[in-house]
Amino acid sequence: MNSKIISRSGVAPVVSELKRQGKKIVFTNGCFDLLHVGHVSYLQEAASLGDCLVVGLNDDQSVRMIKGPKRPLISEDQRAEVLAALACIGYVVLFSEADPYELIKVVRPDILVKGADWSPDKIIGADLVESYGGKVCRVDLVPQISTSEIIDRIISRYTGPTV
Repeated sequence: MNSKIISRSGVAPVVSELKRQGKKIVFTNGCFDLLHVGHVSYLQEAASLGDCLVVGLNDDQSVRMIKGPKRPLISEDQRAEVLAALACIGYVVLFSEADPYELIKVVRPDILVKGADWSPDKIIGADLVESYGGKVCRVDLVPQISTSEIIDRIISRYTGPTV
């Protein structure tokens, strides 16, 4: 297993040490099923806002809660490995809840990042992060690309006539 993939109990001491060194911790989360250019662009932008990007990754069970019984397409272990391979990511932490609130309480990031498609009042953990002086940032997404759109395109191409 990649050393950038750490447990919820393992993330607290790592983040504590980074903060002791004066590093700014950035946190974001998601399913990251079928990693695509939109994800990579988003993660690079999030990482640029601080010194260490911690990604909360929904485990398979929580992806099913959010996306339905046919997802994820890629297992949590494989999704974690792919994310950990990206240079912009400091650490990947799996979580099983439908939302990352409890993990955000553990990480206590300086900056919480979500996509610009999230309205500020719907960003989970924003209240917590702002309560201790942290910042919430929304970053632009690559237009017209999402995992759901990619899945729909694959289904459309491979279920029609093959001429």
